[in-house]
Amino acid sequence: MPLIQISQTAGLSDAVKRETIAAVTDAYAKATGKDPDSVWVTITEIPRSQWGVGGEPLG
Repeated sequence: MPLIQISQTAGLSDAVKRETIAAVTDAYAKATGKDPDSVWVTITEIPRSQWGVGGEPLG
């Protein structure tokens, strides 16, 4: 059972999360031939203060 994990800054609406999960599931199933019902997708929202780019925190 494939598991796709997405980490990103917080702020997506529930509707956008649903659309993202559906699109990622569809793309993975098409690319691999897997049954979409077996694909798991998680979205983890991480506060900007816990992200760093180029040695500097985002938040």
